[in-house]
Amino acid sequence: MLICLTASHKNAGFDMLERLSASAVHAAPRMLDGHDALRGAVVVSTCNRFEAYLDLDTAEGESPVAAVHEAIHAVGAVAGLEADELRSTFGFVHGNAVAGHLFSVASGLESVVVGEGEIAGQVRRSLEQARAEGTTTPDLERLFQRASQTSRRVKNETGIGGEGRSLVRLALDLAESRVTDWAATRVLLVGPGRFAGASLAALRDRGVIDVRVHSPSGRGSRFARNHGIAAITRGEFAAAAADADVIITCTTADHHVVDRTLLAVGREELAASLAGSVVSLPGAGHDATAPARDIRQLVIDLGLPRNVAPDVVELPGVELLDLETIKIHAPLEEFGATDAAREIVRHDARAFGDTIDERDIAPAVVALRRHVFDILDSEIARARSRGDDDGRTEAALRHMAGVLLHTPMVRSRELARSGEQQAWVDGLEALFGVVPDATAGSQSAAQATDAAGRAAAADAS
Repeated sequence: MLICLTASHKNAGFDMLERLSASAVHAAPRMLDGHDALRGAVVVSTCNRFEAYLDLDTAEGESPVAAVHEAIHAVGAVAGLEADELRSTFGFVHGNAVAGHLFSVASGLESVVVGEGEIAGQVRRSLEQARAEGTTTPDLERLFQRASQTSRRVKNETGIGGEGRSLVRLALDLAESRVTDWAATRVLLVGPGRFAGASLAALRDRGVIDVRVHSPSGRGSRFARNHGIAAITRGEFAAAAADADVIITCTTADHHVVDRTLLAVGREELAASLAGSVVSLPGAGHDATAPARDIRQLVIDLGLPRNVAPDVVELPGVELLDLETIKIHAPLEEFGATDAAREIVRHDARAFGDTIDERDIAPAVVALRRHVFDILDSEIARARSRGDDDGRTEAALRHMAGVLLHTPMVRSRELARSGEQQAWVDGLEALFGVVPDATAGSQSAAQATDAAGRAAAADAS
């Protein structure tokens, strides 16, 4: 059984999302330790959502509540949050609806900026992380791979995944009223991670020339070389931050990388280096917090957890644009494009659900075929013992078995797709005394699906 626990900008506060995001890397292994029924977990953590996709091994009719509560307790333990608070916040998606939800998330339909492009890569990297941690399962693999395929369809076949629909570009759109001339604007990128490339591309589209990058972890040099910009060392960071007109941060650091003290120290360093010159910095003179004329510095914080301390706005001329502010200004959906995208998501989710349902009934299909073919082999052996030298009796028996199996195989698919596969399984036991082998359910998905396909075509023989 697939289950999704979801907290996002739609149902959770920013503080909770920040704490969940900070602990995301430890959540999946901890959840699997909590309950025997939890076979796999993939965690999707972005700036505006935390979601745990769980694969539960539960018997027919068995409640998953205990396992889900243990998973929530594990998340709370690593995030330092009360389980009761998480239970009242998390949305709960189960069964075939999980595919529709993830496909919608991966396509950007649930994002702050509908159709934003970064989320598809984040979903893909979540699966890669689960593989590295050993927490994924075949069902979760298929779910996430199909999500990636659906997101590509949405991008290629609708207008919502086009150039420019991203959190970065929305942030820069909001910055327009604060920037006089992009070509003359000095920009510092802090963190060469997931948003740095998108930020640089969006800045260059606006005509920005002077862009530098600093990495708190020391990985900025490679990004700088690959993109033809200057790298800022740790020792240069304070002065470079104070000298920038716009600072854009997005790191995975669990602490603030930009704060009031950093900017104040940087202003003092700049003032000292420019002593005797006319400077346009708040650090002119000996007091780095003294007001100056025409000073405007914008700090854009795209990190979660927060990269920028709220106290930066205590310095003269500094404005902070963070994710909470960006969310308030997110544009309305483009209804035509999103309707088309949601129809693609619905179609692909239905197809995924049909495949899962047919695979679930495959052990019963295999059991029926085994039952019929055991009888068939017995009758063929009897015919041979009585002199079926030309094989006509054997051929007739095989044809009859195929004809008899055709209708049950067709009905198995029809009932599976309507969610009534249990009726088929019950009928099988009532009529023939055939019960699926419990171990058959552990065969690979490809084998089970193939078995169902062969069974449906039995009459071809």
